[in-house]
Amino acid sequence: MRLLPRLFLSHASVVALTVAALFVLAELLAPTFISHHVEEMAALIGPAGRSLRDDLSRGMRDTFTGALLVASGIALCLSFLTAYLAARRVVRAVRLLSAGSLAIAEGNYLRRLPEEGQDELTDLARNFNRMARTLAEVEASRVELITNVAHELRTPLTALQGYAEALNDGVLPPGHASAAILRETRAMERLTGDLSLVSRVEAGKIDLQVRTITVADLLSAAQERFSLLAENRGLTLVVTPAEQALTVQADPERAAQVLANLLSNAVKYTPPGGTIRVAAAQTAKGVAIRVQDDGPGLAPEDQRRIFERFYRTDLSRSRAATGGGGTGVGLTIARGLARAMVGDVTVFSSAVGGSVFTFSLPAGTSA
Repeated sequence: MRLLPRLFLSHASVVALTVAALFVLAELLAPTFISHHVEEMAALIGPAGRSLRDDLSRGMRDTFTGALLVASGIALCLSFLTAYLAARRVVRAVRLLSAGSLAIAEGNYLRRLPEEGQDELTDLARNFNRMARTLAEVEASRVELITNVAHELRTPLTALQGYAEALNDGVLPPGHASAAILRETRAMERLTGDLSLVSRVEAGKIDLQVRTITVADLLSAAQERFSLLAENRGLTLVVTPAEQALTVQADPERAAQVLANLLSNAVKYTPPGGTIRVAAAQTAKGVAIRVQDDGPGLAPEDQRRIFERFYRTDLSRSRAATGGGGTGVGLTIARGLARAMVGDVTVFSSAVGGSVFTFSLPAGTSA
């Protein structure tokens, strides 16, 4: 049996049993009340009232029973109509949910249910629509990820094909071609490694060896690593030494990786002659390491999305225009690792120019 007749019959059965029980109880209790009122009326009428007692009792009983039958019939009709309408609304919601679920299963993530009313069925429709929106966002993210990965792999693959053809035609000497091929394969290896790391970060499967480390050592290592790169790009790297007493709770390797990704981003987008400044300061919640650059400013929309995978503030920029070698997930990895260490990475930028990335970590415990 379909859901609508089942719901209607279940509601109608409850209503019918309720009305029947009410009718039986009324018929059982009515004689007591009727006899009481008949005695009062007979006393008011006087001696003649005694002879009318039976007629009065019978008339009141028949009137009561007739009125009860009419009222019960009307109540049953109204109750059956209400039960049918309620059952039809429930069935309509179930059918819409079934059709929507089928559409989602077939890949139509744009399907939405009407949100009418303030009851649980409306809450169900609202939650379904929220699920559909989330699935649509996930699907869009999946498609974008595949597109971006294909785009990122196309550059080294095209280069590999060109070097292989040049080597096969004898245009390039074997030594030069092998070095170029090795460079491109390393770029592909770096991309796949970063993608694997992004997946593990987002899944929360990063193994961390958290301990107390000094911020001074972290900044010193970053300065040593990026000084030559900044100099070769015509940039000035200014690292303000941190106090030895300033410590954080973090995984040394991962904290260094986050700071390296931020500095790499700053070097990539700071024009020649610019300055990159790095400094650390104590905060109420721990320690904040700020990386400030002289690169182009970020619009508010870019600031909201800059930590998304493969998001670029200027889609026309090529790998060469940004220094080359980037995989487009460095900031995503930086924020993911920071949050895994109970910290965060945030950005503040002005449209005029310059951006400040803040890497925060919880304060270290005293020895």
